[in-house]
Amino acid sequence: MPCSFTSSALRAAAVLSITAAGLPASAQSATPDLAKLTASEAARQICAGSLSSEQLVSAYIAKAKAKPQLNAFVTLDEAGALAAARAADAARKRGGACLPLAGVPVVVKDNIQVKGLPATAGTPSLKNFVPTADAPVVAKLRSAGAIVLGKTHMHELAFGVTGYNPAFQTGPEVGVRNAYDSSRIAGGSSSGTGAALGARMAPAGLGTDTGGSVRIPCAFNGCASLRPTVGRYSQDGITPISHTRDTAGPMAVSVADVALLDRVIAGGTAVKPASLKHVRLGVVKEFHANLDADTRGAVDAALAKLRGAGVTLVDVDMPNLAELNGAVGFPVALYEAHDDIATYLARYHTGVDLAQLAAGIASPDVKGTFDGLIIPRKLPAPNGVVDAKPAYDNAMGVARPALQKLYRDTFTKNRLDALVFPTVPRVALAATPDASSVENFVALIQNTDPGSNAGIPGLQLPVALGATSGLPVGLELDGPAGSDRKLLALGLAIEPLLGRLPAPAK
Repeated sequence: MPCSFTSSALRAAAVLSITAAGLPASAQSATPDLAKLTASEAARQICAGSLSSEQLVSAYIAKAKAKPQLNAFVTLDEAGALAAARAADAARKRGGACLPLAGVPVVVKDNIQVKGLPATAGTPSLKNFVPTADAPVVAKLRSAGAIVLGKTHMHELAFGVTGYNPAFQTGPEVGVRNAYDSSRIAGGSSSGTGAALGARMAPAGLGTDTGGSVRIPCAFNGCASLRPTVGRYSQDGITPISHTRDTAGPMAVSVADVALLDRVIAGGTAVKPASLKHVRLGVVKEFHANLDADTRGAVDAALAKLRGAGVTLVDVDMPNLAELNGAVGFPVALYEAHDDIATYLARYHTGVDLAQLAAGIASPDVKGTFDGLIIPRKLPAPNGVVDAKPAYDNAMGVARPALQKLYRDTFTKNRLDALVFPTVPRVALAATPDASSVENFVALIQNTDPGSNAGIPGLQLPVALGATSGLPVGLELDGPAGSDRKLLALGLAIEPLLGRLPAPAK
């Protein structure tokens, strides 16, 4: 059974010195440049024999151990990852076929099951739940040769977007911390995966997204991510919130890596960069509201580069977007959570039921949501709470179909390839208990939530470091349902135009 992440940074140098026996001396002496290395490049180097998987895994383990203050991991599986790396190297030496991710380490959000590792979903009641099988999305990555480095921390039970979770601390401060400034939040709920990628503790990983949870952490930590069309990936083996809204999603230091993970999970041929000459992107005023100065400056500069490359930006209206989205978001997530979570707990023999799970919640914001809304099946109302069922029925029967039609009509009538907007209206907030207030939650999901409720895909791209804060700013492309590969093709063309962000200075 792997140990929780508690080792000191003093051992990092010793781990980093491990080399793979049998490689040429020049390869043995070369330390991987983790600041720039991508999963795709690592796979090519391992296949060519110029880098061993053991070297690479050792280097990433050392990086992870060097920054316990980020609270990025719940479980760092050092022994398991190194054993898998040695096995991958031995297979290569025997002349085995080069798999797409052979020997490349990935990290997995702790609400996604990995065989033999705890799947805590960031909550104390599940600390002893150890799945006996991989979730299908993990099995796909492993079948392509990937090595699971560990399980990443998250906003508790995925019910939030800050990662300010007091459970499972590895550093002195509460919550998952930003790779570029540990006094700031990492975003959520896929907080640890975002922080680990930003800090170059891994080149790629998995998160989950209900209302922004793979996109917000990557916007805050300078990585790329895809919220796929709902249903594109299996949701089996993943702690749920809402079967209508949930999806796993790939996260990585480059768009090429996101595309690679998507191809491994969903199938298909390799995606090629799109030509930007005839691309039409829609600009909706509401998505460009409430921006801080760093976000506005970075996004305006990115849009100017897109125009310069031949992209046509089209101002479009989406009437009643806020009203339709509001009628879907909370009613669906909070109502479905009750039965979906209870079913998951029983199906996978976790040893706890919904009431026991709720009783052990460590985060005040999540505890309040469960005790006041999910368990009694209520929704917030101006004068207290109301029964959730009528609002849920309206959401599924009226509001969500209308929201989906609004998106379809917007794309079709304006001949758009995608909508473009800042992923989050502001850079990462200070990591304090107030970060998880309802007001901040609503502000941070302003742009990611509507597409989530419509079930359409969204691609997050890092665009710049804020001029004043020095913190990452993200740009999102939302496309029609099923346009995942087209979004990735656009991302592959846009990324070199904007440039990849530098790794954190320290």
